[in-house]
Amino acid sequence: MTFVHWLAGQAGQTFASACVMTILVLMLFMAMKLYKSYRRNQTHLVLIIVLPLIIIQNGVLISLSDPEWSASPYLHIGYSFVSLLSFIIINFVFMKLYTGPASRLKGMPFFLMAIGLVVVTAAQIAYKPEMLSGPIAPGGVDLLALDFYGLILNFIILLNLRGVDQRINYQTSLIVYFVYQLSDMADSYVFHGEKPMLLIFIHLLPIVYYTLLFLLLFEWVLERLMMTFQSSITDGLTSLYNRRHFNKKAEQLLRDMKRIAIIFCDIDNFKKLNDTQGHHKADNVLKQVAEIIKEETAGIGTAGRYGGEELLGLIAAPGVKPEDVAEAIRSRVEKETMVTISVGVSISREGTSIAEIVSQADEAMYQSKTTGKNKVTLHPSVSQKRPRSESEGSKRSKQA
Repeated sequence: MTFVHWLAGQAGQTFASACVMTILVLMLFMAMKLYKSYRRNQTHLVLIIVLPLIIIQNGVLISLSDPEWSASPYLHIGYSFVSLLSFIIINFVFMKLYTGPASRLKGMPFFLMAIGLVVVTAAQIAYKPEMLSGPIAPGGVDLLALDFYGLILNFIILLNLRGVDQRINYQTSLIVYFVYQLSDMADSYVFHGEKPMLLIFIHLLPIVYYTLLFLLLFEWVLERLMMTFQSSITDGLTSLYNRRHFNKKAEQLLRDMKRIAIIFCDIDNFKKLNDTQGHHKADNVLKQVAEIIKEETAGIGTAGRYGGEELLGLIAAPGVKPEDVAEAIRSRVEKETMVTISVGVSISREGTSIAEIVSQADEAMYQSKTTGKNKVTLHPSVSQKRPRSESEGSKRSKQA
């Protein structure tokens, strides 16, 4: 027996189904972890239910490759029914996972698909009741209605992927399954097992299909892990590092670069803006200022939100004057937003901690705040020079 005939025969089917079952067990493990981690989400529970169903389905498929078992009409009909039912359910799950909140996926269409499956199965049996009366001939059982309904289901889902993330990858998996369905029908109704290469194709395509589903699920898990990590280190409103992670990042840069500078920015009269313009307007202004600080420190340091309207910039690049960066930030905020900021700058010295550097920058900012606002002040430890006041254009600055 050649390798081609081995793959095309019962051994090839067993090998392919075993591979699929292994992939499904891995997916089941992931689904159980998701169910525990995401407050027992019902979508994950449905996935936990349908995956064992597909594993059983592949076990039945292995049985059908044995001549003794393949003579049972009930096994053939049961396999086809479970196969299509699991296809409906697993596609509901994956579309639910990858559909954003803006386009809510409803379960009713999938429920109607399942009802349609029951109707088609009943009609198939009613049309040919004799198929249940005796053993199946070696050529197999004619379940054309169910096979055709499976193609229709796939086609309907393919045409309704609007609003689904990872659309191309998901489409690819459905196309692979569609090709598998067509190949299986071609073998059942045209070639009758006479084309070994077609049989190999039919055996291997489910492996490709469930591998693609596994990768989709794995990617979804990775995205959620990244989102969870990102939310733990950034401020939800400004997308800057939160205070805890900023301090951690600053300590790392201080160890690596030996010298860093902190730019402490406080929005002038922010409480008044909140009271008169409302929280929504104030939040938008805060985001604008945060974006300016983020842009000005990009490539030379980092930025974070210290609390409330207090935002920090960190400069770690050698050769860059932090007071120049601070003035660029102040100037841009004045020109591009409806507010001004008071800024303080402090530079690390040997033996100083991050808390001390931030505290010094805060003191310098307070000096700016109490001597006219909308200016940059260096901490005395940095320079004994007079605080940098606003430029001529700043004198015509907006009142905060």
